[in-house]
Amino acid sequence: MTRPPALLRPAVPADLDSLVELHTRARTAYYRAGGLPAAEIDTPDGPARRREGWARSIRSPSRTVRCALRNDTVVGVVAMGPPLVPGNEPVTVGELYQIHVLPGQWGQGIGGQLHAAFLRFLREAALPTGRVEAWERNHRAQAFYARHGWRPDGHGARGRPVRATSGCAWTRMPPESHRPWYGGRSALLDDREDGTLAVGDGRQPAVRGIPGGV
Repeated sequence: MTRPPALLRPAVPADLDSLVELHTRARTAYYRAGGLPAAEIDTPDGPARRREGWARSIRSPSRTVRCALRNDTVVGVVAMGPPLVPGNEPVTVGELYQIHVLPGQWGQGIGGQLHAAFLRFLREAALPTGRVEAWERNHRAQAFYARHGWRPDGHGARGRPVRATSGCAWTRMPPESHRPWYGGRSALLDDREDGTLAVGDGRQPAVRGIPGGV
């Protein structure tokens, strides 16, 4: 039986506790799946740093943060806005900073809904290009982005060239991937598999694109 779509709405300060919990569980899942030692996954001040990061994003007039809810519980989040890397023009490039789905909600289309919100952001801002980073060993995220039209451009996180030891790769979404919507749904949402699509958070190398974080 197909579950109804999650409800998407703008994030508010009252969501901070839920966002930190979601972010922590999501990043733990993908770093663990990528073989990162448990001692390197987080630090004692990690939750506090994440809380401040989400608070800044919610307060920022230039950033957009949307939550996905099921039964009044936050089960996913997406953050987007102008590019963070020098050399990317905000008049042509929109960046997908972070996209996370609660591990227990994987495979239910929530990641697709959050990704569709980013595409809507690009269209409404008339931005022809999207940018995202994701950790190289986050294979689930890489596969998701590839299915949704993202392509690598040969650069690492924050625009650095990809090196064999960098653990990074970042991609751009070409304009032709901004497919039209029909009846309020994007043509990109045919594949229902999603997952932890989180990007870097300042500790581990990330890839904003097919292989994308604030």
